[in-house]
Amino acid sequence: MGIELGVERVMPIEVETKDCTALADAELAEMADLCAAATAGFDVGYLSKQRDEWVLVTQAREKSKLRGFSFCTLERIGGTPALLVGVAAVDRIAKADQILRQIMGDQYRRAVLAFPDEDVLVGTRLFSPTGFVVLAGLHDVIPRPGHKASGEERAWGRRLAKRFGVESHLDDKTFVVSGDGSISGGVDFVSTKAKLDEGITDLFESVVSERHDALVAFGWAMAEDLAKNKLGR
Repeated sequence: MGIELGVERVMPIEVETKDCTALADAELAEMADLCAAATAGFDVGYLSKQRDEWVLVTQAREKSKLRGFSFCTLERIGGTPALLVGVAAVDRIAKADQILRQIMGDQYRRAVLAFPDEDVLVGTRLFSPTGFVVLAGLHDVIPRPGHKASGEERAWGRRLAKRFGVESHLDDKTFVVSGDGSISGGVDFVSTKAKLDEGITDLFESVVSERHDALVAFGWAMAEDLAKNKLGR
């Protein structure tokens, strides 16, 4: 008998990005099951609407089990290349950080194909401080601790809020979107391993999770970093 003691089998994470139109109802049910224990409240009905709202969906699986997903689109906003992460969630497990990085890595791979030799704006909404992991490696992240946003940076916040359909609920000084208690889009990610810069938690002082508030956040993926596959690692 071949018995191995004290050996942990590490299952690889497989990531795939495809058109949302190819997303089956059974996959939406898997996503809803993954989100069942989370506070964002992404249920099947809400996720089915996201299938129509966004262009691409990235799924991360460990063996055959869904561990994370992200709805996104690659588009130009006023001529500026942008990767917009609309709705995303990662299972609350030890390797959550790795899963999120791999999901973003696959989306960055798509971005460099869509916008070769161009810097890309990456925008999303965050529910908690650890959600800032989704912006790891980006330049000029807004909002950020100790930085007063310029007029142009606040304008980008408004543009993104408009694209997300929440412009009327945005405070363009704090970048907080006030919710009304109904489900709203964003990155549902919790990590015990994420190392946050000092002051990031303060950015969420006025975010009320029960109301489904969120923080509009964005940064720049530089063309050189995209070309060298430095992001999402």
